[in-house]
Amino acid sequence: MKKFIMALDQGTTSSRTIIFDKNGLIKSKAQFEFEQIYPKAGWVEHDPLQILETQLRSITAALAQGCVKAEEIAAIGITNQRETTVLWDKDTGLPVCNAIVWQCRRTAPECEKLKEEGLEPYVKEHTGLVIDAYFSGTKIKWILDNVPGARALADKGKLLFGTIETWLIWNLTGKKVHITDYSNAARTMLFDIEKLCWDEYLCSKLGIPMNLLPEPVPCSAVFGKVCGEAVGISELSGIPISGSIGDQQAALFGQACFNAGQAKNTFGTGCFLLMNTGEKRTHSQNNLIEGIAWGINGKIVYDLEGSAFNAGSVIKWLRDELRMIERASECDELAESVPDANGIYLVPAFTGLGAPHWDMYARGCIVGITRGVNRAHFARAVLESITFQVTELLEAMEADSGIRLSELRVDGGASVSAIMMQIQADMLGTRVNRPKLVETTALGAAYMAGLAVGFWESLDEIEKIRQVDKIFSPNIESEERNKRMINWRKAVERAKGWEN
Repeated sequence: MKKFIMALDQGTTSSRTIIFDKNGLIKSKAQFEFEQIYPKAGWVEHDPLQILETQLRSITAALAQGCVKAEEIAAIGITNQRETTVLWDKDTGLPVCNAIVWQCRRTAPECEKLKEEGLEPYVKEHTGLVIDAYFSGTKIKWILDNVPGARALADKGKLLFGTIETWLIWNLTGKKVHITDYSNAARTMLFDIEKLCWDEYLCSKLGIPMNLLPEPVPCSAVFGKVCGEAVGISELSGIPISGSIGDQQAALFGQACFNAGQAKNTFGTGCFLLMNTGEKRTHSQNNLIEGIAWGINGKIVYDLEGSAFNAGSVIKWLRDELRMIERASECDELAESVPDANGIYLVPAFTGLGAPHWDMYARGCIVGITRGVNRAHFARAVLESITFQVTELLEAMEADSGIRLSELRVDGGASVSAIMMQIQADMLGTRVNRPKLVETTALGAAYMAGLAVGFWESLDEIEKIRQVDKIFSPNIESEERNKRMINWRKAVERAKGWEN
């Protein structure tokens, strides 16, 4: 009997496997971190083989810890860190270099050239994106131009590109299935989000042979079956892989934001705010990204998205680099011990600023320090910096959509912070709704896989599963809220335009 759905959640710092039951509850999970590689300032890499190894290890561990038999798994869904770029040799299966991570800024000069050539309006119209080092297109070009032998392999048709879900699916299916789902394809800066195909003109402009690109497919469908022998887990053989969706769209789906105008924010390594805009694309006038939320049942659902590149990573920085705290929860304890940040504002632009600023050269700064500032104020400023970024994004989203949100649904590891969620509600002036299960990214991937094989019958059935943990309501006056945002914007201006 098929009792469970397995979700592979391949994130920026770890690979996880979570097994869900029919009620959307976690039966078992396992997680393994992998190395973060920083070759130069602003450069970020991952080892694709290490990603694969940790993901496979998490599968084995999750099955064992939950006493789950492989034959009880109805299907596998995959969700992934988006934009992170892998190129590998079709024959050997080996990457030609480390993966270039979504956070990496090495292609910023190339992006500037494309802007100077006047390409930005075309990119915006066809892909819904802005030209930025964030996206996969210029990362592919960098590898082809800088890694010895890569261009020659591509010219021979022996090189394959994929974001992480493509890399995992190709390996899990015994090196047979080379696909990407629409939500991930839409993050490459090479994909036409209305025609649902690779854009020949953009590929030509970036010098990217189209034969290395995967086939774009919907997010919920049977893509292939696991070849257990190929990945050393023979008991998985024959299990269908039937869900694939980028991590932020997966969280939107996992939060049951099925209707136009519903929105969620994921507090993870970065902050990612997405709004479902329905089956009609909304054109942003406020520097937000227009993309594909998902493709399912023959329909495309579009979204608006704004990203803050550094969120949970700021707390980690406070712990690991500055050593002001010993554990992440200590940041909350310190922040709660003071009524405010004593006038300091931290702009965590460690890897530039995302929407609505899109400044690749911005760098972090702290303003307003006086002698009375202590580490508790610093901890509170860290949490506030995350909420200020989300507030800016939501203001832009409401302006584009014409919708005033009645609540924001939240998830991600940092959403467990009650003090930060309260500050967020205060800054938004609207309710913050946190579910009991904050693992909504993996849950969204599980739902996609389960719907494709009939494990769940409908969106209505899924919507009934969601349970609320807590709703945070705003409790500061609009005058105070406005004052804080004015000061935040002043701080942001001081962070902009730095050159290395």
